[in-house]
Amino acid sequence: MTANGWLQFVAFFAVLLLLMRPLGLYIARVVEGESTFLDPVLRPVERLLYRACGIHADQEMSWQQYTIAMLIFSLVSLLLTYIIERVQSVLPWNPQHLAGVAPATAFNTAASFTTNTNWQVYTPETTMSYFSQMVGLAYHNFLSAAIGIAVAIALVRGIVRKQSPTIGNFWVDTTRIVLWILLPICLVVAPVLIGQGVIQNLKPYTSVATLQHGQPPQVIAQGPVASQEVIKELGTNGGGFFNANSAHPFENPTPFSNFIEIELIFLIPAALTITLGKMTGSSGHGWAVFAAMAILFVAGYTVCYWAESQPHPLLHGVDQKATLINPGGNMEGKEVRFGISQSALFATITTDTSCGAVNASHDSFTPLGGMVPLVNIMLGEVVFGGVGSGLYGMLVFVVLSVFIAGLMVGRTPEYLGKKIESYDIKMAMLYVLIFPFLILVLGAVSVLHPAALASLGNNGPHGLSEILYAYVSTAGNNGSAFGGLTTNTNWYNLTLALNMLAGRFLMMVPMLALAGNLAQKKSVPPSSGTFPVNTTLFTVLLVGVILIVGALTFFPALSLGPILEHLLLHAGKTF
Repeated sequence: MTANGWLQFVAFFAVLLLLMRPLGLYIARVVEGESTFLDPVLRPVERLLYRACGIHADQEMSWQQYTIAMLIFSLVSLLLTYIIERVQSVLPWNPQHLAGVAPATAFNTAASFTTNTNWQVYTPETTMSYFSQMVGLAYHNFLSAAIGIAVAIALVRGIVRKQSPTIGNFWVDTTRIVLWILLPICLVVAPVLIGQGVIQNLKPYTSVATLQHGQPPQVIAQGPVASQEVIKELGTNGGGFFNANSAHPFENPTPFSNFIEIELIFLIPAALTITLGKMTGSSGHGWAVFAAMAILFVAGYTVCYWAESQPHPLLHGVDQKATLINPGGNMEGKEVRFGISQSALFATITTDTSCGAVNASHDSFTPLGGMVPLVNIMLGEVVFGGVGSGLYGMLVFVVLSVFIAGLMVGRTPEYLGKKIESYDIKMAMLYVLIFPFLILVLGAVSVLHPAALASLGNNGPHGLSEILYAYVSTAGNNGSAFGGLTTNTNWYNLTLALNMLAGRFLMMVPMLALAGNLAQKKSVPPSSGTFPVNTTLFTVLLVGVILIVGALTFFPALSLGPILEHLLLHAGKTF
């Protein structure tokens, strides 16, 4: 760990604090239908879309209608993406003449991008045409992100509204989020990335003769990268245009481009805490939620950075101290241009959110360093989390925290004027329990299934970590991986696809039911027994509940995976 590494961390966090408040207030204006500086340009486009699609913007939906609209739209989008992949050989923008994607891979990929996971079992540059990348996958990068934000806003409306049968209009929310939030930011930032060296073209791949005599030419893949790189990070999608993802110099060529990309990943999830404070009329509550997220983020980064900075215990006679010319620590699987600090920071950020983009190989991290990304996702992707999904996941934990606080003082729990009753807790617990159920059941079956074990790149505790990470990442809609596990098989394509769909939509339904129930309640004035949700005590309680419910649920699995691997490594054994 170096002063330079911490200075870069402080710079990142300072810029985040500078940007999140204005964006959060702007998001609140957009989703509430208030005027913005983009209205003269975008209002006519919005009206045209509603007219073309037959949408009645003034008709709001109950939580059941909102849920059905979201599920039908996602299903149709999944099917269209699957078809595009299968028939890409006859579609335009395929200069490499790539064949249609195999059925199992196409289904897994369609499910992955529909759920904002962007888990990739294939090598993008040799599998997907430009058309599939732009029309099939980048489309989902925008819409899956917009759906996550829309659903989070629906929950906030449920908290705010009084005796209301509706929580908004799914079509209006999604349209406005794409037009007013996602597209403008992408249009501004994409040229900046191009200026840093991120490529953007529709040219065929370039064949170059190498300096080695008698060797075949090297094929250099390229394509419309910059336009997809921005939304990949901003929408916490994470799927790379290239197999190396953000470690590839065409996606992330410089330290400054790396800085931009990690800011994009955290930008909307952090800003939504300001939106929460604005819409609920309690800015202090928004900051308390942000503080809980920030505490867990800083703790995770500190552990990951420390673990990766330690000398390898089995490398003797090698200078592993950090100097001006020697990064020290564990540089396996990391890019020299980023070093240990920015690799650890990127890994922490991408798994605190549901992004899953990587600029280093998580499989090459030390056991404890690799455990941090794993634990980040196990917490439920609420440490900032995915765009929208992080906020609504955190608000479920807020409801549980308020309920626990109410039990402590023997009063009916209240949250921002709404009494938390049995139905609310049932929906919150259903949301919380689905996540570990999916991971632990599918993971347990896989460690016993011969077809699943045949895909392992490592045995022992690291092999368990590879399988565990795959199901944790897909259930959490993250998409990053321990790359030693070969997952482009029928077993993993099917089980991981179902895991992604369940981790996204099975968890959305009880959360929207909670939103609908809260919206119908009366608002009660605060009393002397009301637990305030804008204090340091609340933040501490919220962090404690997240750690107890999230981390302790998976502690036995972690003990047999990365923790055991760490102990065995120091005993001289590797896997």
